This record gives sequence, structure tokens and C-alpha cells, in this order.
Amino acid sequence: MLHYNVSVKVALLLVVLFTSFAWAHPHSFIDMQATLVHKDDRITGLKMHWVMDEITSADLLYDAGESKPDSETWKKLAAEVMANVLGQHYFSEFWHEGKKVKFGNLPPFYQLSRQGHRAVLDFILPLGEPQPLTGQRYVFSTFDPTYFVDMSYVSEKSLHIPAELADRCAFTLKTPTPDASLQAYALSLDKADSPAEDLALGQQFAQTVTLQCQ
Repeated sequence: MLHYNVSVKVALLLVVLFTSFAWAHPHSFIDMQATLVHKDDRITGLKMHWVMDEITSADLLYDAGESKPDSETWKKLAAEVMANVLGQHYFSEFWHEGKKVKFGNLPPFYQLSRQGHRAVLDFILPLGEPQPLTGQRYVFSTFDPTYFVDMSYVSEKSLHIPAELADRCAFTLKTPTPDASLQAYALSLDKADSPAEDLALGQQFAQTVTLQCQ
């Protein structure tokens, strides 16, 4: 019975988080942090830290109960959430010289944990192939295409460069300012509504991060 309840509640959570039927736009909120991951002067990926809002986290934390962080319960919940993220290509895009960089199929690390009343997903978003850092510029963004989930960085302080690269690499964050009519449209969408696909609603609200290295 416990296994059944966990499965059902995770499924309901994922419906709220990652499908096109929620109550308003945005309905759920994820505060993000990202850290550059590198090896031999090449970027290999990004370490992501996603903190979900308390309402979105409620069912996950209920099902986790008093389980220890390394328990099978937490591992099962993490696997289900991560599978959904993978199904959406990490909700991310990564660009270099106008070309989209492919991601690896599986994260080398992922973990779900508790932070007070919030659920936290940590994982490494791997690039399909390591990319050079010296003299290069990359742009990436993370967003829910439907904008049912607001995924954002609080500020540039949420973007981290390892100490050994801090003297020659830097992140800059750009937050868009959609016009009033688009904001009103997003707020008007109800649980039975889906934004027009050609509108690319989530992308229009998505922050963009630039990585520049000397």
C-alpha cells in the first residue's frame, strides 16, 4: 500500500510540474542554481540545483516522510522525477556559435533531498561532448515550454564558476521583460487551457545565461 501511494502521489506531482494542465501560468516555481563543470580546460556540463516551491514539494516530502536521505524511498522518488526531466531534454538548451550543443543521454549524478519544506533536485546536466573553454562564448537557458512552471535564477549570484577558472571565465544573466499583453495572456490561462505552440510562451519568459571565457 505504501508503494502504491508513493507512485500515485509522484505521478500527481509530475502532472502539476511537467504537463500542460495546471491552474495558472506559472503555477509552480523552481529556484535554480548552476555551476560550471569542467575537465582539462573543457566544459563537460553544468551542476544544477533546483529548489521547488513548498506547494509543489508537499506530496514528495509527504511520501518521503522520515526516510533517511540515502533510503530506497528517496532514490525511487529521485528516479521518477529525473526521468521526467530527461523526457523534456533537461528543460534546457545550450548554444555555441549559433549551433545547439547536444546533451548526454543520462546524468552522471542526480539526487533528491529535503530543504526545510522544499524538495531539492541536484543533478549534473552533461554535454554530449566536452567543449573548449579558452576564448569561447556559450549561451544556455532552462525553461518549461508551456510556462506552467517558472524556472529562474534569483540573480547572477546563483551562477557559479569554480575558483580555478574565476580569473578568466564569467557568467552573465539576462532576464527578459515580456510586454504587458503577453503577461496578461499568461495569467489568463486556466487549468483547461494550453498556450499556442507557435507562441513559445515559456521561451519568451526564459532567462538566458552567457558564459564567456578568456
